[in-house]
Amino acid sequence: MASCAHCGATLPKESRYCSQCGNRSDAGGTKVMELPPDETGHVPVHYRQAETRYYGVTPATLVLVLAGAALTLAVVLLALGRWPLGLVLLGVAVLLALVSLEAARRKPAGAVARSPAQALDAFRTRAGAATESLATRGRAARRLIALRRSSAALAYGGIRFAFVDEDVIAYLRESPGERLLCLASRDEHEPVRLPLGALESRGLESLYGAEAETAAGDVLLPATGPSFHVWRLTNG
Repeated sequence: MASCAHCGATLPKESRYCSQCGNRSDAGGTKVMELPPDETGHVPVHYRQAETRYYGVTPATLVLVLAGAALTLAVVLLALGRWPLGLVLLGVAVLLALVSLEAARRKPAGAVARSPAQALDAFRTRAGAATESLATRGRAARRLIALRRSSAALAYGGIRFAFVDEDVIAYLRESPGERLLCLASRDEHEPVRLPLGALESRGLESLYGAEAETAAGDVLLPATGPSFHVWRLTNG
């Protein structure tokens, strides 16, 4: 800080004359005072990130409110019989709700945004599990359809029951050139043991599902469920 040597007025840096008293400063220079000791030392610095807000409302909350308003208006229009405009607003409400959920998931800062974000994550987890389950069932169905098309016994063969219980059933499908053993269960159950002699077979070849165990002239079928298995009866 520079000051006049005559009147003590504050002078701009490199000032040659005082604007208050008009006297010349010392040799055209200015005096520079030391910074007071109480203004030195460590000064804590705090950083704060500003969040985008529209009229004091966060974007996720704002979009959610707009989605609710659009849904309400769509219901009113549908009730009044104005179907085209009501359906358009219903689609806009769904789109805004999805945008709100995505914004909340990316930045769940507030309580209003946190709940939709958590709900969206839980929904995606359940949807992923359901999708995987449907895909697995689809692959299994395609394999069974292909097996039925390639097997004369499954396509038009006769049927004989080999074992029947509360949660499991085993039956034979037979055609002149092929004999199959099928096991269908709706839950876990005790292992099904069948004598190979009664099946008129020496072994089983797995066509679908798990392998069957053979021991001491008997065949031990899987006890898992729900499940479905198919074996070809062999005499070799």
